[in-house]
Amino acid sequence: MAMASSLFAEAASRVALVTGAASGIGAATALRLAREGVGGLLLVDRDAAGLERVAGKLALPQGRVLIRAHDVVDEAAWTATEALIGERLGRLDLAVANAGVAGGGAIVDRSFADWRHILSTNLDGAFLTLRTSMRLMQQGQRGGAIVVVASAAAVKAESGTSAYAASKAGALQLARVAAKEGASDRIRVNSVLPGGVVTPIWRTVPVFQDLVAQAGSEEAAFQAMAKMATPLGRYATAEEVAEQIVWLLSDHTAAMTGSAVLIDGGYVL
Repeated sequence: MAMASSLFAEAASRVALVTGAASGIGAATALRLAREGVGGLLLVDRDAAGLERVAGKLALPQGRVLIRAHDVVDEAAWTATEALIGERLGRLDLAVANAGVAGGGAIVDRSFADWRHILSTNLDGAFLTLRTSMRLMQQGQRGGAIVVVASAAAVKAESGTSAYAASKAGALQLARVAAKEGASDRIRVNSVLPGGVVTPIWRTVPVFQDLVAQAGSEEAAFQAMAKMATPLGRYATAEEVAEQIVWLLSDHTAAMTGSAVLIDGGYVL
């Protein structure tokens, strides 16, 4: 049952899709949507065990949480996911294109395979998520709301971020184009641009691994990076980013589309 203070009118009738839902921002967003009382969730991630853990925490009726363990760049899997949403949940109202990977290194040192992997996951994955979501929303003729998780790296250049920054800049512009294309169907598309966020994705970044070894723990490493990188001296939590995502999906932002919300502690200043 939806909470009395839910951000969504008739929340129990809303169905949401979240990618990268097994951990970090995606998991926090799924949990936040469940607390708002949405009536159905489809969770996508490559990590099947992680999806099961998150699904087990969601207080939704039986059969109203579906999980799909597939890569967001698998077009055939998306075709099956699109059909599953229609068959099992009956509609789609909300979507979060969150799945992504990170990586670092100077342009001259990067392999083309690494470049393509990051661009494919972060940009092709966002495209396939948007395409699936917008098709289902158009079919439902009820409008909808989508949030693309880009990054502050989309608007601020830093050495060693070539593939990640390019992929997130592409995702940001893709969301703006989708907002323009979806407007006639009452489909809103906005973006969030997190700066540093305390999530497991950092464990794949060699510089962070080096800092953990120097600082003695992940917590100390995050604190050290945040003090160097942000005027506020802190990184956001996944839950703080999820709050902004759900706000952009909600009825309270019905006049917003094509917007980008920075959540970066002042990093781009």
